[in-house]
Amino acid sequence: MYKSVENTPITMYEINRGRVVRTLEFIQDVIVISLCIGLFSFMVLQVRDMFLSLLPPLDFHAVTADILFLLILVELFRLLIIYLQEHRVSIGVAVEVSIVSALREVIVKGVLETSWSQVLATCAFLLVLGVLLFLRVWLPPTFEGIDPEQEVSKRYRSRAKSELTQTNGQHNS
Repeated sequence: MYKSVENTPITMYEINRGRVVRTLEFIQDVIVISLCIGLFSFMVLQVRDMFLSLLPPLDFHAVTADILFLLILVELFRLLIIYLQEHRVSIGVAVEVSIVSALREVIVKGVLETSWSQVLATCAFLLVLGVLLFLRVWLPPTFEGIDPEQEVSKRYRSRAKSELTQTNGQHNS
């Protein structure tokens, strides 16, 4: 009724599709690596500007804004590194970046200078992000308690390993 996988011939379409996918993933990795290098360079420039803003006369709002902006850049860098390692976007890190970004805007502008509707919208946004972060950390992602991000990473690694052994087996034949 069902054919075994070992006896099924691999078509030329499947071989070319695999090669195209690997090439596109490589190009995507190169783009993400260049983003990492650019972001790291920008972070170095921001650190220099932050230290220069510490010189007298000291502007508390500028220093606070620079520090919070640097934290956002660090989190974005971490998000890119996770993407390079596991080929997925970490929801937890993305939510953390959003929370820090929203708080930075509130701190830099000042709550007293912001209209009540913007403060209310920001509070609702932060509440939703906080609930999302809480649900992500404390509740199991599925009913069986399986972490889908870890499962996707394992599946991707095993698929890459099996494709590697298949291509090595074809080259040795």
